[in-house]
Amino acid sequence: MVRWPSPTSSICHDRLRVLERLSAAKAVQSPEYPRQRHAPPATARDNLVASSRTIAPAVTASLDVPLFPLQTVLFPGGALPLKVFEQRYMDMAKVCIRDGLPFGVCLIDKGGEVGAPAQPFSVGTLARIAGWDMPRLGVLDVATRGETRFRIRHRRVEASGLQRGDLETLAEPLLQPVPEQYARLVPLLRVIVADLGAAAPPEPHRFFDATWVGYRYSEVLPIPNAARQKLLELDDSVARLEIIYRFLERKNLIVG
Repeated sequence: MVRWPSPTSSICHDRLRVLERLSAAKAVQSPEYPRQRHAPPATARDNLVASSRTIAPAVTASLDVPLFPLQTVLFPGGALPLKVFEQRYMDMAKVCIRDGLPFGVCLIDKGGEVGAPAQPFSVGTLARIAGWDMPRLGVLDVATRGETRFRIRHRRVEASGLQRGDLETLAEPLLQPVPEQYARLVPLLRVIVADLGAAAPPEPHRFFDATWVGYRYSEVLPIPNAARQKLLELDDSVARLEIIYRFLERKNLIVG
């Protein structure tokens, strides 16, 4: 079993503090996720932006790694502290530390973290251990960093109960600037990151990168994990920014 900061913990509260302070909304709902995205009539500038987008290729590599299903979503470039004490995950962490190997973090779709192995969503993020400590016998504190998204092709359960997956990694778009129509997202994100202090996302802070900005907002928005998972699964970084921008507009956090 593993413990991590819950949505009501001090770490998560810090991540939401700026949004809560700035927002006058009494209730927060999930962003809208249309099954098929319909864009407004395109202007010449919109066509230029669209033509400059670089959408990720479907697959870049195939890996076999241990899986860590959790009730949380990890994004590339994000941080996830874990407190591990269940034997199957202690053994996994020891191997990852010793050999410098990643493991796969994925949101639980069905099941729980204890008992029978849970069924995870198929898209997750590779995590690598950046630091660790053992404050007492049988408890391992690890600091992890999100790397690359992946999709599970096949999944199996070992005798220990640890799941392993045959994964295909999902490439990210090449560096693309935040489009002008969503530029107002950047100053607000700078305020949020500054307010987080020690809980801020790991450097480098790429406020100029549409993909990085979208992932950081996806982490801090007060939305259900199912909505967060949909943001992770999007391949189009600009589409992710559009969803986030419209959500913040409805909460009067951004004046159009």
